[in-house]
Amino acid sequence: MIRILKYGEVESADIFARAELKVDVAAVVSGIIDDVRKNGDAALLAYTKKFDGADLKTLEVTQAEIDEAIAIIGEDFVRILRTAAANIRKFHEKQVRNSFIINDENGIVMGQKVIPVDRAGLYVPGGTAAYPSTVLMDAIPAKIAGCPEVVMVTPPGKDGKVNPAILAAASVAGVTRIFKVGGAQAVAALAYGTESVPRVDKIVGPGNAFVAEAKRQVYGVVSIDMIAGPSEILIVADGKTDPRHAAADLLSQAEHDRLASAVLVTDSMQLAEAVQKEIEVQLKTLEREDIARESIDNNGKIIVAPDLRVAVDIANEIAPEHLELCVDNPFDYLDAVRHAGSIFMGRNCPEALGDYMAGPNHTLPTSGTARFSSPLSVDDFVKKTQYTYFTRAALERVAQDVHDFACREGLTAHARSAVIRLEE
Repeated sequence: MIRILKYGEVESADIFARAELKVDVAAVVSGIIDDVRKNGDAALLAYTKKFDGADLKTLEVTQAEIDEAIAIIGEDFVRILRTAAANIRKFHEKQVRNSFIINDENGIVMGQKVIPVDRAGLYVPGGTAAYPSTVLMDAIPAKIAGCPEVVMVTPPGKDGKVNPAILAAASVAGVTRIFKVGGAQAVAALAYGTESVPRVDKIVGPGNAFVAEAKRQVYGVVSIDMIAGPSEILIVADGKTDPRHAAADLLSQAEHDRLASAVLVTDSMQLAEAVQKEIEVQLKTLEREDIARESIDNNGKIIVAPDLRVAVDIANEIAPEHLELCVDNPFDYLDAVRHAGSIFMGRNCPEALGDYMAGPNHTLPTSGTARFSSPLSVDDFVKKTQYTYFTRAALERVAQDVHDFACREGLTAHARSAVIRLEE
């Protein structure tokens, strides 16, 4: 049963504690990455047989397989995918950055170019965690950014096929190439390239502990989006909130993962007790009851705060992945929220809207990293480069200052380079 904690009467460590994955996979992942670097496709095929039970001869998904997947899932779900994709595009198109140029000083031109990465890599989980929504959320910003090539990796089932909903979403989102490989070995393939899988410039997407560790280890060879932790939701709710709604929203994250965190912060003890009871009722109806039960019992909590302003302060301290403001006039509290991955405003905005249909990205910072990082966006798939142009007359105006500045830092070669042109 979910715990009820009264703020100010328990240790702060109990209020702000998070679940931790206590598995050291670094050495295993390092070995897998090294194997893929040395043996390429042969290593990928061997790991796919070992971990996924699929004995493949080739890794790349064919157009025929994509067409078959679309036929399997049917027109109605394709329509849903296209609707979600349109909403995601509408939101992310507003994020596009433009290059700029400054030439308002005589003889000086400066500017910044915004350039998409040449090739983006998407990791998409398979098996019980096969999420076509993640394909849309990760691929569409890359396409809007202008990436010439978007490569996706995802593990196959034992039959050697990829989940048809994943393939359909990839088609709708405009993914360029798809490969049947998962785990740390897929991350290694994207980072270093193999005979079949091209090397990418950025890897994005969630995965298990092995995938997260692989992303950590290849960072620097390629860029990554983030090291994703377990799913999180925090609901700030007043006493008018329907306990059934709050319970349902908490369980929507608890069913993700045994380490997921579901937290309610309220100024109403009556609501806290009602939600506690309602969670027990709804748990029994879930297909993933065992997962949600472990998450709720071990990591879930209801915190009773003296008022809603303190509730928001608690939310800021926790910096959750998903934050729901189930209160009257939620916009009154928006400016007070400083640390959250994505905010869901009011009583008619369950977090699940953000997962599938609303449009803002659902690849979000977890584990408190919302204090300093952001949701996946178009910005993740571009880089900026800057340029400078000076005429000789413009250089003459500043060369001595550059010289003196460099001398102050003891860098005499810098100093000479600034004035040597004027000696000619």
